Amino acid sequence: MDKTVIILGSSRSYGNTRKIVEYISKTNNITIVDLNDYCIGYFDYDFKNSEDDFIPLMEKLIAKYDNFIFATPVYWYAMSGILKVFLDRFSDLLHYKKELGRMLRGKNMAILSNSNQNDLINGFSIPFKASSNYLGMNYLGDIHTWIEDDKIPTEVSKNIDNFIEIIRN
Repeated sequence: MDKTVIILGSSRSYGNTRKIVEYISKTNNITIVDLNDYCIGYFDYDFKNSEDDFIPLMEKLIAKYDNFIFATPVYWYAMSGILKVFLDRFSDLLHYKKELGRMLRGKNMAILSNSNQNDLINGFSIPFKASSNYLGMNYLGDIHTWIEDDKIPTEVSKNIDNFIEIIRN
């Protein structure tokens, strides 16, 4: 079984967050799942979007991976909209797909954020930590990254390598 997957939640599939994610994927042989490749509607209590790609994707991810790294650019001091919608849909796993949701217990969550500088605000990770706790997942930590002159700075790549070492162990 593969152990780790990166779930990329960015409005730009090939933006700066993707550069960071590809660095991780290539140096650690970790699979990337781009949420832009799926049709995932918002959560609603009538489950109007139950026929979209969310449940089939989650069935695949839960069966195959133990570590989930959510990668997001920072938009307006928060996670991207596409990742927020994806995480909101975990509510489906608490309502009509409870058995699937229970399979998240004991799995691991980590967060990778990216912006144009080392400027992440305090509290960014709170929704992830709280969600992980609520779902019975282990929160492994978070890392903030940035790109300078279209490249990953040495400081950032070293931080990433240390972060991934924690995730993989």
